Parts: sequence; structure tokens; C-alpha cells
Amino acid sequence: MRSRFQAGAARGLTKFVGRDSELEQIGQALERARAGHGQVVAVVGEPGVGKSRLYWEFTRSHRARDWLVLESASVSYGKASNYLPVIELLRGYFQIEAGDETRKIREKVTGKVLSLDRALEPWLAAFLSLLDVPAEDPGWNRLEPGQRRQRTLDGVKRLLLRESQVQPLLVLFEDLHWIDAETQAFLESLIESLPTARLLLLVNYRPEYAHGWGSKTYYRQLQIAPLPPESADALLDDLLGTAPTLAPLKRLVIERSEGNPFFMEETVRSLVETGVLAGARGAYRPTGPVRGLQVPATAQAMVAARIDRLTPEDKRLLQTAAVIGTDVPLALLQAIAEEPEERLRGGLGRLQATEFLYETRLFPEIEYAFKHALTHEVAYGSLLAERRRALHARIVEAIEALYTDRLDEHVDRLARHALRGELGDRAVPHLRRAGLRAAARSALKDARAWFEQALGILEGLPEDRAALEQAFDTRLELLSVLSMIDELRLALGHLRAAEGVAQRLTDDRRRGRALAFLARVHLTMGALDEAMEAGTSAAEIARGLGDPELWFLARSALGATYYLRAEFDEAVRLATENLAAFPPLQAGASPGDPRLAEMLVTNRSFLIRSLSELGRFAEAAPHEAEAIRLAESAQHPFAIGLLYYGAGALHLGKGDWAKARSLLEQSVAAFRAGNVAWRVHVTCSAWVLAQLGETSEALDRLRDGEQLVERFAATGHGAYNAWAYHGLGRACLLLGRLDEARAWGERAVEADPAHPGFGAHAEHLLGDIATHPDRFDPERAETQYRQALALAEPRGMRPLVAHCHLGLGRLHRRTGARERAAEHLTTAVALYREMDMPFWLEQAEAELREVG
Repeated sequence: MRSRFQAGAARGLTKFVGRDSELEQIGQALERARAGHGQVVAVVGEPGVGKSRLYWEFTRSHRARDWLVLESASVSYGKASNYLPVIELLRGYFQIEAGDETRKIREKVTGKVLSLDRALEPWLAAFLSLLDVPAEDPGWNRLEPGQRRQRTLDGVKRLLLRESQVQPLLVLFEDLHWIDAETQAFLESLIESLPTARLLLLVNYRPEYAHGWGSKTYYRQLQIAPLPPESADALLDDLLGTAPTLAPLKRLVIERSEGNPFFMEETVRSLVETGVLAGARGAYRPTGPVRGLQVPATAQAMVAARIDRLTPEDKRLLQTAAVIGTDVPLALLQAIAEEPEERLRGGLGRLQATEFLYETRLFPEIEYAFKHALTHEVAYGSLLAERRRALHARIVEAIEALYTDRLDEHVDRLARHALRGELGDRAVPHLRRAGLRAAARSALKDARAWFEQALGILEGLPEDRAALEQAFDTRLELLSVLSMIDELRLALGHLRAAEGVAQRLTDDRRRGRALAFLARVHLTMGALDEAMEAGTSAAEIARGLGDPELWFLARSALGATYYLRAEFDEAVRLATENLAAFPPLQAGASPGDPRLAEMLVTNRSFLIRSLSELGRFAEAAPHEAEAIRLAESAQHPFAIGLLYYGAGALHLGKGDWAKARSLLEQSVAAFRAGNVAWRVHVTCSAWVLAQLGETSEALDRLRDGEQLVERFAATGHGAYNAWAYHGLGRACLLLGRLDEARAWGERAVEADPAHPGFGAHAEHLLGDIATHPDRFDPERAETQYRQALALAEPRGMRPLVAHCHLGLGRLHRRTGARERAAEHLTTAVALYREMDMPFWLEQAEAELREVG
């Protein structure tokens, strides 16, 4: 396949003038990149000034002769097609042809990657997935969309950086003003890694595009202006000739075009078409006086005037092609143009002769491209809205008929045309498929847009059963995306609407699913009463339907709710029953629904943490061992992180700081590897590091934790805020940052009264702060400890009860109330001994000896 510039070059490009300075600056950047100091060059300018031509000339010059050049471009509808420029880049790198079947693509990608570096093998699935080749990698399929997104971005970046170690690499991305969010994220990631790479990144865009790279020392921006008069003269000499009689006309063209090369070329073509000029390129002559000659004021107006001068048949054909897009497959054009083949080919020949279109591909099917983005924009805009709508609708029908066995290759194109064709209910399946594909590629914002557009159509349709069922299913598809981008409040609204739809359908299975997910979202937001109500209803529906998966999902949410409500005995009971209900899953089999795998891990983690709060450490030990076994065999970063966190929390609760540190560090590493944002593992890690005296590491982790808790609080997450604040407070206390410790402790108390267990820990923290020598306040300390006891004792939180008695014993010893101190310390010693908590037992016994 040829680019539009390759096609244009075959016909003969105009003389390249006036860009020596820009070529020199790009050349300087190339030499720095050759030396291992990667560079970014951005060419910025209005449409038609020659941004693409500049790069075309540079990449075909002697300067880039020993460089591997990879090129990609965006299209005006590209924002709706996630990763489109990245995919085009990969297709070029792997030399994938349009007719290649799945097997051939897999062979090309695998062979190229493994011959480059076998260390890139873990990213093979990401490359294949982008190219719509099924990934035969169970680990890839188990990843959450956010983790797949990060793996994809990292993989393509690693591939380019590794290739740049073999040979210097020039990567070209054009028209960034049209790129999608995922390509933008890829470029941002690549640019961060450039400083030590033999890689030159060339980009261009219109002035309205914005980015955050301007401060990089290895970035340079070239503002490409219209041609100065002398260069414009040289271009017109090439186009028109040098006859003195042309001078007045040249002045008029330069004046009207203001030196815009595309505008100048289009003006010359227009003058030839209207008979103002006669002759051939480089040897034209005016046929009459120039005085009074009318030239349109803008390039767009000039293109529009040229289109209007086409015959009605050719104009109609050009407009029809514009509705297909900037790239126009002949088979698709034939299917919608309603023209006999001979007449169609004649029209295409004339449109090529007048340089509106170029032929860019001959195999496996003929394809054309618009000469310039402006040409496409003007041709598309010249159509009446009703005609555009009808053509978009016919394109959908044509794609479905032409590519019956390859519809997966046209998912985004079908959705775009179905939407613009206003196909109503017929558009919805296409939009949903585009949303699911975007979600699978981890392009979550794009997925959200597709699903929301589908819902917008469904809400305008008559409320029959089919529409309601699609609305329900689309809302649940949207829910998974909203949850991953922290749009919890929106997710809650869609779930409530989905439950209402299920009720109108009298569909208990759908209603049960909505309620189970509603329980999870309420739980995440910290609305525990609502979570309990929704989870209980979902479990009852599941029992009535005999649906074990729904029952498991609902009861898993209930178990987590009991934990957060500090009803730990109930949490232990439910988690134990839930795990026992799925023995095949515990043995390593995967459930049908990936959410079940997540719930299995969650149940195991909550079981360990609940037993820890109750002081049943011996009972928790086998579950901890199983959690570590599962974590070591799992390939799912969230599962690994959560399992290690549960095991780490157990040892933190017991006071086994070294073991807790090891497990929590593995949790932090797993979440980071999967690009999963969480917070309590970080805040607890800061606490443990501070306890062990690793001050520098604790401070770093403290800063990370502070950023995470603020981010989570701002997005509606409420379930663990108090525990996260408590962990930060503990770390600050141990680091001697007493004012910060108190502030975090008070935030933990105020976070949510629905979390009494976390509240008890926060009251105990405030008691410990009030007994610190620099903040000693015995009255306040006793009040805080007793408030903590009042919350902890009825809930069976024996380790915390023991800590409160230890705190009260220390307090009374310092104030001289030796008898009361002995009473509390004796209780603490007994509890610590009974629960086998040697670290704390040693401290309590030492205090008791001091009392005498």
C-alpha cells in the first residue's frame, strides 16, 4: 500500500522550496539521536503549509539513509478508533499486508519479536491483540483491562526502544490533532523514555493541538509558516513557468494564498480548469488579462470551487467517496455509488487526473485516498445532511455484505457509520461491539463513549422487550468501564437504572446481577447499609433461581460488608462458606466469570483479615499459607497484590514486623507491576517501615500513600479511607511527625461512623499520640483509649482490646496510678499470651515489671 505522498510522488510532486532551515534543525536532532540522545521534533502549522511534505522530503533524503523509518498517520475520524496510528505503525514494522490471514500475522509477529529479543516474549500477546489476532496466552486473558492497557503501552514502547539498539530508529506520527486517547498515552510514555535511545520521534499537528512535552530538553518545536515571497516565487516558477507575462498572476496568487503551498497548488489547478491558463506545467501562459480575476479567499473555498466545477456525476462520486473516509476501498465505493462499473472507473480516472484522489493500493483490493485532508473535509462538508445520513447507512449494509467473514476487522468503521447513518436499534449492536473491543484493548474512555452512544439511542426507542434487554446489558458493560476509571457515582446511577429495567422485564436473573454489582459499588463507596440491602436481595434471588455464580458474587459482597461493619464473626462465617462452595476453583480451575476469580481472592483476603482482627492467628495460619501459595502461582496482578496484602495484614496485626514488611512489599510490587492503584497496602507498608526504623523508605512510602488516599477520596471511594488514614497516622507517629499523625487520626475518626472497627483503631491511635512525651495529655489519652475499647470489645477485636489495656497501663504508670496500671497491664499480658503475640507480650511484661 502506498501513502498519499507516495502516490503523489509517482505522479510528480511540486518543487520543494523554502524549508532549508527546518531541514537543518531536523538533521541536528537526528544526529543527536544517532549518538544515543533521543529527540522529539514537532512541526506545527495550519492546514496546507507543508507539514507532511517536509517530513516526506527529510525521510527520503540521504540523512535518513541508514535509519529504519516507521510511519503512521491519524485520520479525521481517528479519535473514535483506539490505537489506530499505533496499529498502523506495527503493521508497517511487522510487514503485515492487507490480505494476511490470522495465522500469517501470528507467524510474522512472533518471528520478528523473538528474533529481535526473546525477552520481549511476554509482550507478544499485547502486539497480537492490537492486530486483532487472538492471544493464546492465559495470563493475558486474565488481566484486567487497565493492566492490559499498561502492558500494551509498555510493550510497544519496549519494542521500539529495543529495535533502536539494533539500528537507529526514526518514528513518524502525523496529524496528532486527530489522535485517540490511547495513542496520546503511548506517545507520552515513549517520550519519557527517549533520552538514552537512538530514536528520533517526528510529529506534526495543527496549532489547536496541546501536549505536555514543551519543557523537555530533548524536544524542539518548528513553527512552519507559509512560504516567504522568494520561496513562493520559486514554487510558482516550477508550477507556471518563468514567462514575464505570468508576473501579475503570480503576485495575485501569492497575495491571496499568503504563501500557503497547498492553496497555491489548488489555485493553479483552478486557473487551468477555468481556462485562465493554457499550456503545461512549467510552461503556462495567461489567456487573458489578470486584472479583475476573482480568486477565493481561503484554501477551503478554493477546493469547494474546484469541486463545484466537476461534472454532476464526478462531484457526486467524490462526495460519496468522502463519506467512506479518507481511505476509500473500491469495492465499498462500488457497492454504494449506484454507478455501472465502467462509468465508475471513468469517474475515478477523472478524479485522479484532477488530483482529488490518488490510487494507493492494488492488492488485495484497489483502494484510493484523498490527496489532502482539506480536500476530504470540504467534499464531505458539501453534502446535504440527509444525503450524508443515507450514505452512511448504506455503507453499513455494504460492509456487512462485503466482509461477512471479516467483520471483526471493521468494528469501529461499522459503529461510526451506523451512528452517523442514524440506524437506530440497528446501530446499537455495532456500538456495543466497538465498546467491547475498546475495553478489551483497555481504551476505557473510548469504550465508555461507544456504550453511552448506544444507550442514548436505546433511550429514544419504543420500550419493547428487546430494547429493554439491550439497555440492561449495555449498562452492565458500561458499568465495568466506569468502575475502572473511578466514575463510581455514574456507575451507581447506571446500576440503579439497570435494576429498574430488570424489574420492568420481570427478569429475576438480570435483577439479581444488577443488585450484586450494586452491592459492590455501594461497598466501594463505603455505603454499607445500602451494600447489605442490595447484597441480601441478590443472594435471595440467586437462591430462588438456583444460580451458584450469582449466589457466590452476592455473598462475597456481603462478607466484605460484614468485615467493614466490624462484624468479624459473620465475615469469617460467610467467607468460609463461600470458599467451601467452590472447591474446584480453589484447586486452580478458572470460573466462567472472571469476577468470580476476583471474588475468590477477595474472600480469602477478608477471611484472613477478619481472623486477624479477632486475634485468631493460629486459625488464620493455614489460610495465610494458602494465600501465599495462590499468590505465587497467580498471573493476575490484582489477585497477587490482594493475597499478599491479606497475609501481610495478618502479621502486622500480630506484631511480626519483619514478616509483615516482606509480604507488604510483595503486595506493593504486584500492584505496581499491574499498574493497579490501591492504597491500604501502601499506607500499611509506610507504617511497618517506620516501625522497623527504615526512615527514608518509610517517608517515601508515606508520600505515596498521601497522594493515593487523596485521589481515592476525591473519586468517591469510601470503604477503606479510615483504615488508610490510620496507617498514615501510625507512620507519622513513629516518625515523630506528631501534628500530622493527629490530623490523620482525626480524619480516620471522622471518615465514616459506619466503619466502627476502623474507628476503634483510630481512637487507639489518638490515645497513643496523647501519651507521647511531647504531647502528653493524660485526660485525653484515657478518653481515647476508652472510646476505642467501647468499640472494640463488643466486636471481639481482642488484639486491639489488648493494645488499649497496654496503653492505659502505660498511662496510669506514668501518672502514678500503679494499681490501675497493674490491672490493665495484667489484662494485656494475658490477652497477648493467649493470642501468641510475642512482640506485644514482651512490651506488656516489661511495663508490668516497672509497676512492680
